[in-house]
Amino acid sequence: MASRIALIRHGQTTWSASGQHTSVTDLDLTGEGVRQARTIPSLLSGLRLTPATVWSSPRLRARRTAELAGLQIDAVMDDLAEWNYGDYEGITSRQIHVERPGWAIFTDGAPGGETPQEVSDRADRVLAAARTALAGGDVALVCHGHMSRVLAVRWVGLAITEGRMLLMDPAAVTVLGTYHDLPCIEHANVVPFHTTVDQSSEASDA
Repeated sequence: MASRIALIRHGQTTWSASGQHTSVTDLDLTGEGVRQARTIPSLLSGLRLTPATVWSSPRLRARRTAELAGLQIDAVMDDLAEWNYGDYEGITSRQIHVERPGWAIFTDGAPGGETPQEVSDRADRVLAAARTALAGGDVALVCHGHMSRVLAVRWVGLAITEGRMLLMDPAAVTVLGTYHDLPCIEHANVVPFHTTVDQSSEASDA
């Protein structure tokens, strides 16, 4: 089997549980987030992934998730940080829509933060490096909700706006692979069947 990329979102934080946008705020995992992170090895095993290279976002919640998942981080990459939400840091999509009905991060970006193009460019840089690293085996990218969605759609050549069509729950794994030598999303948002996380919660932050 050809080497593949595992996108791993960090486990739950207090703000991911409440739907608050979290980029630069450096939160640790909740107790539930710790439990979620510890389920990642079984997910990777079930998906037949054995990461030979592990890169992480610099945020504590991502690095802690990698540690709890038994993954040895080879490099911390600024380009894997979550979308900078700027003025929307710490608030929910519902609150934003009161003043900006129809707002969406993938099309509108964040005032005082990053534009969609800036985040797309970061994802492309990570994926270019990951393609090279795949020669040595599977690659794990431990990062965030929105960043993982951007990485997935850019892997298959879609515009960043299409990230709205994917979800990424806390501690979920998405697998980027190939089909007939063309990039594909092999598995998306894989979580344990026994998870107690409310899957209907607002998926807006990182």
